[in-house]
Amino acid sequence: MVAEELARRWQLGRSKERFRGRIAEGRLDAAAVGGEAHARGPRVAVLCPQTYMNEAGRSAGPARGAFKLPLERVLVVHDEIDLPFGDVRTQRGGGLAGHNGLKSLKRELGGSDFVRVRVGVGRPDSTDPEIVSAYVLGRFSESREQVSELIERASQQVEAAVLADPQAAGASVQPGKASA
Repeated sequence: MVAEELARRWQLGRSKERFRGRIAEGRLDAAAVGGEAHARGPRVAVLCPQTYMNEAGRSAGPARGAFKLPLERVLVVHDEIDLPFGDVRTQRGGGLAGHNGLKSLKRELGGSDFVRVRVGVGRPDSTDPEIVSAYVLGRFSESREQVSELIERASQQVEAAVLADPQAAGASVQPGKASA
C-alpha cells in the first residue's frame, strides 16, 4: 500500500512486469515532494515483488543488479509486528528478527545494510505461527482512516530517506517513532 502511494504521489506512471514483480520508475519532481520548483529530483524505482513474501529477495536482488545500486541505496518498506500499529521507524541495517522476507532480502542482496522503513502493524494475541501468519496476511481491523494515516506516515519517512544526502542515505535518517 505504501509503494502504491509513493508511485502515485511521485507520478511514476504505470508499472511494468519485471524482476518477478511490478516496477514503476522515473525521476522525482522535486517540487512534488517539497523541494525547489523545477529542480530535478533523484531517479527512483518502486518495486513490488510478486513472489511470496518469504522470497522477496528473488525479486529485489536482480533489480538491484540491473540498476547497479550500492546496497545502501536500497530501501525496503515492510510490516513489523513488533511495533504497535501506527508506529513507523526508519533505520539502516539491523537484525532480521525472524522475518523470513528480510532473510531472503539479505541473502539475495548480499547483505543487510539496506535502509528499512518498518511499518508497525501490531501483534496478535497469540504466538501460534498460523495465527500470526493469518494476522499479517489478513485485512486491517483498524479503520480506513487509521490505515490511511499509517500509509501517509510511512510514505513521508520513505521520502525523507530518498531525499537525504545520497552518500548518507539511511545514515541521515534517524530511527524513531513517526509523529502522529
